[in-house]
Amino acid sequence: MLINKKIVQGILVLGWLIWSLPVMGAGEHSPHEGKQMGHGAGKHSSYGGAGKRGHAGGKGGKHGGHGYGRPKGPPVDILAHIRERLDSDGTKVNLNRSLIGVKGIKILSEMPELKNVKSLALQGNKLGDKGVQILTGSDTFKHTENLSLWGNGVSAKGARMIAESPNMKNLKELKLTRNKIGNEGVEALATSKNSMSLIFMDLSANEISDRGALAIANSTRFANLKTLDLYNNRISTEGMKALLQSKNLKSLEMLILVRNEIDLEKADEVAKNQNLPNLRRLELN
Repeated sequence: MLINKKIVQGILVLGWLIWSLPVMGAGEHSPHEGKQMGHGAGKHSSYGGAGKRGHAGGKGGKHGGHGYGRPKGPPVDILAHIRERLDSDGTKVNLNRSLIGVKGIKILSEMPELKNVKSLALQGNKLGDKGVQILTGSDTFKHTENLSLWGNGVSAKGARMIAESPNMKNLKELKLTRNKIGNEGVEALATSKNSMSLIFMDLSANEISDRGALAIANSTRFANLKTLDLYNNRISTEGMKALLQSKNLKSLEMLILVRNEIDLEKADEVAKNQNLPNLRRLELN
């Protein structure tokens, strides 16, 4: 009887493990991008509009997103995958970490279902500049307002394509986190008419120095920008000063400069003398 009990217990445990596998393999639940995302409370200090230090909390988008694990390669049926990730009203598509590549973006650009798409979440799809060329060259995306190209190996060339494309003139939120657009890419965006409607721009981890910060500060194209995220770049105290004393960033409410090359001993004085009328939050190291 003791042996039988052990066998039964073993079968029950095995059954529970088999049942649990789909749950444990569900992966990260990724909300649709496009809303202002914070870097997490407790990681860095910030200066509020009232001069108090605090921590900014990020907000996720309304779109519930799609929960799926981290794939090792592109979907077997890319077209079906895209349709699965497309919202029922055809205005949002979440393809974060889908690895669809250049082939996938070409399929995406030729889908009539996407003719009214306004929000494109394309994080981690290995698009590169070639994929950006297809994206910006297709009038399928002419209504796009929110575009995330986080971690796609986009260079200054790709940023220039976004800046010059007649199909990108409706952009309101642009996320180019963890790419390699550098100062040249920033300068292209800073002189572009496509930047005039931007209210949110994330250029985190793009090897941007004071040259790029100055391009933003001196540009008249960012008059409507409310959030500027320059996390993890190479901007010094001088670049910070140029941004805070800009006469063009009149609408800016949040400026993130965490993990840059800013002298924190001088930062307090620079922050006190900032000239941005609507700035509510300045985040530093």
